[in-house]
Amino acid sequence: MADESESTVTAEESLMEKVRQKLHDDNPSSSSDSDSEKPVTSSMKNQVYRLFGRERPVHSVLGAGKPADVLLWRNKKISASVLGGATAIWVFLELLEYNLLTLVCHIIILLVAFLFLWSNACMFIRKTPFRIPQVHLPEEPLLQVASALRVEINRGFAALHNIASGRDLKKFLIVIAGLLILSIVGNWCNFLTLFYISFVLLHTVPVLYEKYEDKVDPFAEKAAMEIKKQYAVLDEKFLSKIPRGPLKGKKLA
Repeated sequence: MADESESTVTAEESLMEKVRQKLHDDNPSSSSDSDSEKPVTSSMKNQVYRLFGRERPVHSVLGAGKPADVLLWRNKKISASVLGGATAIWVFLELLEYNLLTLVCHIIILLVAFLFLWSNACMFIRKTPFRIPQVHLPEEPLLQVASALRVEINRGFAALHNIASGRDLKKFLIVIAGLLILSIVGNWCNFLTLFYISFVLLHTVPVLYEKYEDKVDPFAEKAAMEIKKQYAVLDEKFLSKIPRGPLKGKKLA
């Protein structure tokens, strides 16, 4: 009887040992599964909607150079000076009704007269006049600007050619709507005022967006979803019934 009870106890202990071993073998797999699920959930959470589908910071989108620093007010003195200078030019040309050529000539006259009088005054007071620096335009930056401008103009012409060929109705409607809005704004103000307004917006909108992007992006996401929904309804009722142009590469019979 004692041998039977001992064998029963050893059988129970071996069974419990197998259960513990089974649980121990299952735990690493479950923990590994949970670990593998964590990056997926974290990556899904990190996929936040950004305005215009951007994946880089605002500073990188603007070029990550000195112009981006000026537009984002990294150096407040330089940004304020640029914006103040543009405002002064707009006030002279628009509010005081100066002509551009007249304004430039008056500025050069005042500058040259001041330097001439100061140089002669230094001779009378026996003081060494300061050296007037020689100003010249470097060739390489001008060539870089001209090359970049040429690339952007060619890209715009290519986009207009693609839209005018009748293959993308959505882009066609966006361009027509943008040009209509621009023409309406052009009736309200002249080119100089429109250029100044655009210049002010470039120095205010990016820095405000960078500061409040976490609040702007969710609102932009809702607006984009609503626009897509309305466009889908419009496309289903009207746009899909408009005949399209011939597809690229289609062979004629």
